[in-house]
Amino acid sequence: MGMNSKKEELMGIVGQGNVSDDPACLNGYAQDQSFALPIKPWFVARPQTAEQVQELVKWANATATPLVPVSSGAPHFNGDTVPSATEAVIVDLSGMNKILKIDHRNKIVIVEPGVTYAELQPALEKAGLRITQPLLPRANKSVIASLLERQPTMIPRLNYSLPEPLRVCGVVWGSGEYSFTGEGGMGPRSLEDQWKIGLAQVNQQGPLATDLVRLVTGAQGTMGIVVWASIKCELLPAARKCFVVKAAQLEELVDFCYRLERLRIGDEVMILNRRQLRAVIGKTNGCGCGCGGADWTVVIGLAGRALYPQEKVDVQEHELQALVKEFGLQALDAPPEVAASLLAVSGETYWKVASKGACQEIFFLTTLDKAPRFVKTVEQVAARFEYPASDIGIYIQPQHHGVSQHVEFSLPYNPADKREVEKVKAIYTAASEELVAQGAYFSRPYGAWADLVYSRDATSSRVLRTVKQIVDPNQILNPGKLCF
Repeated sequence: MGMNSKKEELMGIVGQGNVSDDPACLNGYAQDQSFALPIKPWFVARPQTAEQVQELVKWANATATPLVPVSSGAPHFNGDTVPSATEAVIVDLSGMNKILKIDHRNKIVIVEPGVTYAELQPALEKAGLRITQPLLPRANKSVIASLLERQPTMIPRLNYSLPEPLRVCGVVWGSGEYSFTGEGGMGPRSLEDQWKIGLAQVNQQGPLATDLVRLVTGAQGTMGIVVWASIKCELLPAARKCFVVKAAQLEELVDFCYRLERLRIGDEVMILNRRQLRAVIGKTNGCGCGCGGADWTVVIGLAGRALYPQEKVDVQEHELQALVKEFGLQALDAPPEVAASLLAVSGETYWKVASKGACQEIFFLTTLDKAPRFVKTVEQVAARFEYPASDIGIYIQPQHHGVSQHVEFSLPYNPADKREVEKVKAIYTAASEELVAQGAYFSRPYGAWADLVYSRDATSSRVLRTVKQIVDPNQILNPGKLCF
């Protein structure tokens, strides 16, 4: 089938104004800030409803056309939205941007994939709610995409599983079938009808013990396209206070942070090195970030909700001060810019690229006691390529009640400087290989990481391919990603 015929059929599904083959538009999807090989798609299709998404997937199966789901605005970073196959169609879900329901009683919000953090948080605030979010997400970042990618959220005591706070989804699988996951799968296939009989899309498990949400999280759009999702909310804090705990060495903070998480003190808890703390508050040159000259800072946000909120903050502060004294540390009031960053979204220029224009990230899961060794590995690799350690931003985010830690290295660079690009690319490759060999767990294997991860785990690769064959038998959803 030729391009013109495909274009006409696409327009018949999503409407004439929702299909583009403009070269400038296609070039925007052909590459991102990763080192993925650029491949230009044939078309961009912008469905407006779940039914249109389902029709697109059925059409793709009939015409053997690769589909690449995208819901966030640029810049993209990990190569997952860049086609790996030729003649692909980008399924741009940003037009599906309705907040379908805010359920204060069950503390649930249901949104479409085009809803961004900049749109959702103000709407929730009016209802006295909030969601736990990543650190300074892009304003145009899709909330659903962020949760499907398992981007780390900042409140570990509310992180009951890595996909948290994602709960129930409506999914168009690669086969073209449309189903609801969790408790949504136990009622009529209409949200409105489910609400009438009391289903609230809270429980992600179901039917019985199945948890199909896990098939779409971390899958890079290779299993199904999520057309709506329910997200667990929390009450908006009525009282807040933010502290910083500083140290010269990361090792000094390990036992303290383990105890802090075991005692469930605070809401937001994270560890930043000096470079990353400056980047968070927008002071990439000089200091003035509240680190006090220390190389490492733990940021701790205390919060009280509903009943006796200020009293709860006061009690937590008392416990925190006793804890830092036990470990020979100090808890100081955080600068206002640091406290504000815990509830904000990034400005117009994404904070990670503000200093040089581009940034390459290396991130994985580990335990906190192993993090200092991994930090040393990355710094040693960077030194081999004459990249200053002081330019590396490091962010450690406790997850799952502090059981695991998201460790993230940011390598800013000037994309117009070819030598600098090649240097960062070489560091990215070499450091990733050494980290995997040392036991770093790359749970989100984007791009070149896929080979590093799946070549070491033949069983998981075989299981994933079997599942892919079931839910996407014609391999039309984002082929070439993961181990496919």
